[in-house]
Amino acid sequence: MDERSKAMQAMIPSLASATDIHRITEGFSSDHKYLVRYHNGQKLLLRTADIAHYERKSAEYHIMRSIKPYGAKSPLPLEFGKVEALGLCYYLLSYIEGEDARKTLPTYTTQEQYRIGWEAGRDLERLHQLPAPPSTPDWYDHIMKKHDRYLTAYQTCGVKLENDRQIIRFIEENEYVLKDRPNQFQHDDFHVGNIIVNERAYAGIIDFNRYDWGDPLFDFSKLALFSKECSVPFAKGQIDGYFAHQPIPEHFWTLYAIYAAMSVFSAIVWSVKETPDKVEEMRQRLHNLCVDHQYFESCIPVWYSNGLKE
Repeated sequence: MDERSKAMQAMIPSLASATDIHRITEGFSSDHKYLVRYHNGQKLLLRTADIAHYERKSAEYHIMRSIKPYGAKSPLPLEFGKVEALGLCYYLLSYIEGEDARKTLPTYTTQEQYRIGWEAGRDLERLHQLPAPPSTPDWYDHIMKKHDRYLTAYQTCGVKLENDRQIIRFIEENEYVLKDRPNQFQHDDFHVGNIIVNERAYAGIIDFNRYDWGDPLFDFSKLALFSKECSVPFAKGQIDGYFAHQPIPEHFWTLYAIYAAMSVFSAIVWSVKETPDKVEEMRQRLHNLCVDHQYFESCIPVWYSNGLKE
């Protein structure tokens, strides 16, 4: 246990009986995460942030409490507080046992991967039942302003993508379908890196720190970016599970494709800023995404149309 962990244990009463507080270093969040172990075998997750983010973290904690009644497998929020002497705020969550799906899915059978995706899709649909606050801005105005900012930044970031004008034109010709979309809860980082699997089965969804409000189908943009390259059966399962009780509506594919196309520009801008050493990796990922859609001549990606192969 490092000195920081010992200081937190001394100042947070619920950590007093912990036998170990181990820092988890995976992920890109500025938050610090710790696995907390107790004598009786119980495990909890401690998440801390700079005290300047107290209001946002309080909202995040209460959002996780608000979604629990909808039945998704997500961590149970147990305690929220702050330690002014250490300049931090924190919350404690139940710990979901297992590993992130990104590591283990490729070792599973096609049907196991599909089933995990299907269960993840069911949970995503449950999360989306939480309505946005009445004060939430109109989705079309919000997403188009956001896209315009990223597009402007892309044009000056020094990295160019093949057929970028074709992608931009597709968005411009179809942006009208973004009007009058519902405002619901968005996880906003729903992909295999935030999905836990245990004993070859879906165990739950974690990391709600990027939550937002808007069109719930926007949450599929991370499937296009990250989950599909890890496991096509998972990606197909997530879509099928989300619409388990109805046929996939036609407008879904248009929205899916628009959000995937928008993510091309935001992902490059993010990568140039946050992970400049991985820009070429991101460029290849985005090239594959565009090829999936024949550079957006097709809204349905080729991997979904082709079905599953064992």
